[in-house]
Amino acid sequence: MKILLGVTGCIGAYKAAEVLRGLQKAGAQVRVVMTKHATEFICPATFEALSGEPVVVGMFDQADHASIDHIAAARQADLLLIAPATANILAKFAHGIADDFLSTLYLSNTNPVMIAPAMNVEMWNHPATQANLTTLRERGDHFVEPGVGYQACGEVGVGRLAEPEQIVASVLKLLSGDNLKSQISNLKSQDFAAQHVMITAGPTVEDLDPVRFITNRSSGRMGYAMAEAARDRGARVTLISGPTRLPAPAGIEMISVRSTREMYDAVINRLSGVTVFIGCAAVADYRPAQRAEHKIKKQGRAKMTLELEPTEDIIAAVAADPNRNGRIVAGFAAESQTLLNYAEKKLREKNLDLIVANDIKRTDAGFDVETNTATILKRDGSQVELPLQNKRQMADRILDEILRLKSGDA
Repeated sequence: MKILLGVTGCIGAYKAAEVLRGLQKAGAQVRVVMTKHATEFICPATFEALSGEPVVVGMFDQADHASIDHIAAARQADLLLIAPATANILAKFAHGIADDFLSTLYLSNTNPVMIAPAMNVEMWNHPATQANLTTLRERGDHFVEPGVGYQACGEVGVGRLAEPEQIVASVLKLLSGDNLKSQISNLKSQDFAAQHVMITAGPTVEDLDPVRFITNRSSGRMGYAMAEAARDRGARVTLISGPTRLPAPAGIEMISVRSTREMYDAVINRLSGVTVFIGCAAVADYRPAQRAEHKIKKQGRAKMTLELEPTEDIIAAVAADPNRNGRIVAGFAAESQTLLNYAEKKLREKNLDLIVANDIKRTDAGFDVETNTATILKRDGSQVELPLQNKRQMADRILDEILRLKSGDA
């Protein structure tokens, strides 16, 4: 088993030495390629001493490094692993920029690629980085998701390099001879291959006049993560989304809506054949009773009373469908007080199979952040606590619980 280990310039570079050692203990032969900035965090001599192989940094390293060109190096390996991978190298990979040995090596490589990102939480959350991640995932690259916690910059959030043992385990799983074909095409199992999963995501928007509207802070991240996770586990996925800034996930049916009524109609009209419904959208509970045709003008300092009416209850309608036929219906409850009481009441009154309860008072979970923590409540009264993690990881945990309900194990 031959692995090329690419190391880029961030504080997590020192962990790459532990990754190398872990791979060697598993019987792998490892050769290291470093970017110039990586050498500012850890010395190439460290990797040469550990691997027993010369380390390549520059495109035109001389003499004893001359035989290790980018094409030969790519062809001699079974896998290209980038750990840590900075936002900069992700951007280069996504856009085909080849201005150093590692980025050129990536373009020359025809073997599986595994990437372990590491960066500041704001860099991770930036739309440019998220778009690059989407591009690379669509291309077939595999990822070891970053962890959540304290970062070198002093901030707390998603973006920490995954632990070395987790990276090693992911590499070994990908290269496992028993499941190589399926793992190269997709690291996730195909346990949802028989399911048609419908997911609502994002906010809904209720217009007051041509300028003003009522909405909420939902970014859509949790719903989109659910859609991607279900897709990667083999499901046919329909995502019905209110307005967000997120790119549409590849390989799914995407329906864009604006208002609660539009979302309701889109759900009901496409519900036939759906085996799992996940109501992740932050649906407006009320809308203006009347929408003004023209912009409402300010009337001096006089107060204005806005009359509201209730919107359609989408998840209750799905749960009450007379043709439900074993369909699992899961919802979310975002509350700022007595969270579990409200969630349990919603679960019971709307006849749901499962509900995910979020505490919206937390700054590191819920609306408009990359991470989440929650409690899953089931119809049978059991509960599952989900610790703080990124929303993609949480999506898989929620799908695990849905699958248990489908199989009758819960």
